[in-house]
Amino acid sequence: MDARARRGRPGRPRLGLAVLAVLVVNAGSTSLKLHLVGDDDTSVPVTSWGQSPEDVGAVAHRVVHGGPRFREPVVIDDDVLHEIRALESIAPLHNAPAVRGIAEARGALPEVPHVAVFDTTFHATIPDAAATYALPRRWRDLGIRRYGFHGLSVQWSAERLGVPRLVVCHLGGGSSITAVRDGRSVDTTMGFTPMEGVPMTTRSGSVDPGALIHLAREHGVDVETLDHDLNLESGMKALSGGSGDMRDVDGLALDVFAYRVAAAVGAMAVALGGLDALVFTAGIGENSARVRRHVCAHLGFLGVALDEEANEHARPDCVVSRGAVAVHVVRAREELVAARAARALLD
Repeated sequence: MDARARRGRPGRPRLGLAVLAVLVVNAGSTSLKLHLVGDDDTSVPVTSWGQSPEDVGAVAHRVVHGGPRFREPVVIDDDVLHEIRALESIAPLHNAPAVRGIAEARGALPEVPHVAVFDTTFHATIPDAAATYALPRRWRDLGIRRYGFHGLSVQWSAERLGVPRLVVCHLGGGSSITAVRDGRSVDTTMGFTPMEGVPMTTRSGSVDPGALIHLAREHGVDVETLDHDLNLESGMKALSGGSGDMRDVDGLALDVFAYRVAAAVGAMAVALGGLDALVFTAGIGENSARVRRHVCAHLGFLGVALDEEANEHARPDCVVSRGAVAVHVVRAREELVAARAARALLD
């Protein structure tokens, strides 16, 4: 049977998917990554759709926001794409590039099924006490709740470590801190949108909503300007006066970032009733010994103590601690989680 026949019709399971590659499309807020993932979890980066071989059996798309409907992976059709597009307004840095990636990939590979794998899925286990905002019911009935993001990355770290009480610091262009108990998300810093939580490269993180009301009421700042400035002109970019790249951030900006991340780790430890292990992952978490050092300097009371030499020379995947709480540096492998989810849905 040739590769074209094995692919089958879009959206339907196909005999032999287990031996075909999954092309994973990860359109993040600051990058577009393409990987070919084999059934043995081998992963090869590619730079264009044209590099995809004939034996691609499916395309898995990382989609950040699934909203209230999408709590599991789903085969993409026009209706699903329309609903993902409708969520762009609450995840503008993420769902918009994901939609573009889906459209391009479906055009380039129209004969294979395309699967949306959502970051919000992993956080569907967050209990109501952590997911619910203290807002009027008429607002909550509109789907205003905490969803959580970076789920694929957190899931990978949780599966790698398998400890009962884990906090994962996904620190990159966007950053979030998640509490994982026995492999299940129980709290996280991002909320209704990927803007809540700790400060990020260009996003503000949590801000008193009263300050935003004040800007609108007293200074005439309109919704579009608020949206733009909070998403693209805030965070480390605003505090450092530069691009927001953590390699160039120092002084107050670094202090704010490290303090907020550490405070979030403490809050997640409350959700877990203690802490067995701490993970640093994603671009900043994996590569910045300085950020790890500044964050962990606040966490001695939890039993966190870095091995300074191990931290300075860390290469994922490794342990960089000498205290009661194991501190791990883990390479983010979102493409493997997305590929496995697509296979599970289609096989």
